[in-house]
Amino acid sequence: MNRASSAYLASYVLSMLGNSIAGVVLPLLVLQTTGSVLATGAVAVASALPAALAGLLMGVVIDKINRRTASVITDVISALSIAALPLVDTTVGLALGWFVLFAVIGSFGDVPGLTAREAMIPGIVRAGGISTGRLLGLREALGATVMLIGPAAGAVLIAAFDGVTVLWVTAATSAAAAAVTMLIPRRSGVILATDTGASPRPVVLRDGWHTLRRSPFLLTTTLLSVGLVMVLAGFQALVLPVHFTLQQRPEMLGLVLSALAVGLLIGGGTFAAACGRGRRRTWFVTGMLITIAGFGTMAALADPWLVLGAAALVGLGNGLFSSLIGVLMVERIPDAMRGRVMSLQNSFLTLAPAAGMGGAAILVAEGGARAGAVVLAVVWLVVGVVAIGARALRDLEPRPAPEAELVG
Repeated sequence: MNRASSAYLASYVLSMLGNSIAGVVLPLLVLQTTGSVLATGAVAVASALPAALAGLLMGVVIDKINRRTASVITDVISALSIAALPLVDTTVGLALGWFVLFAVIGSFGDVPGLTAREAMIPGIVRAGGISTGRLLGLREALGATVMLIGPAAGAVLIAAFDGVTVLWVTAATSAAAAAVTMLIPRRSGVILATDTGASPRPVVLRDGWHTLRRSPFLLTTTLLSVGLVMVLAGFQALVLPVHFTLQQRPEMLGLVLSALAVGLLIGGGTFAAACGRGRRRTWFVTGMLITIAGFGTMAALADPWLVLGAAALVGLGNGLFSSLIGVLMVERIPDAMRGRVMSLQNSFLTLAPAAGMGGAAILVAEGGARAGAVVLAVVWLVVGVVAIGARALRDLEPRPAPEAELVG
């Protein structure tokens, strides 16, 4: 790896770490400040829709300016939106309105930041020193590592300090992510445009939707990712918490989430080490079959340790095929369209957990945790079978990239 790829991965880890700690600290702080569980949920809901809309709008900006610059700006927005909370607390005092306000402001850094960092991948690969497959495999593995240590770090910090003080730590990680991104050479953030000799077209939002809708591959992989997020959210946020609470084993939920992260770590690491070997179709089908087996086993809600092993299987399979899909996105989305297409995908993925949790809540309320688990597993079985059989996902081998020139 060279400076560009090392700085890219480091900034990704710092950004994820800040989000992971904030995910533990902010709900507790809102609850402590307002004393209301509904207020805690209101802050989450208030930020979800603006985050999706901000992602859509910022996709146009990401396709107009240097992607490194866009990534730095979004990390700075995230840092400032978090740092504003302790400042308000020391002056006028925190209330629910302040949490909602800065959650909305911070949404302009969340999904756009994720999109800008993903759109920069071809530039990092062009800078040399690493292949796309290895870069994305390492990113998946590092993300899984953050999933393991981030919540634990947040819990330790909030036990040692008050929640407002810990917010300075989360703001500092976002600021550090922006600073580390500045170490990436600026040329890694330039945009590739196909050299057709025609006058450049205006960068407009609807082009992202048209590109996604007209590509069977992009449409299929987007629906696959949305389906995975919905099913995972249903299990993590509703089915498993209810099940382990009824079993009087609430501590098992944390272990299951850790097992999922370990599986992701192994899957992403395996893909990074061996992605150049064998056919891509084999990697994809293997990953899909492992996740189908994992969710099917988890749906039985049998022995807690069996559920733990099933979660590890889900993470393993996810780490394998998600890394591959990331590589395919880099290869098959025109670079000049990357911001708009990926922002559209990320906006869908931002809203997907709410849909998964809402559906799971209805299932669990009507039929119990086991019924909810079975339905979610069947949904993923259908998604998996359709994805494996889809014509758009049969040929996954590398395709020659179109001739392009650097712009911006």
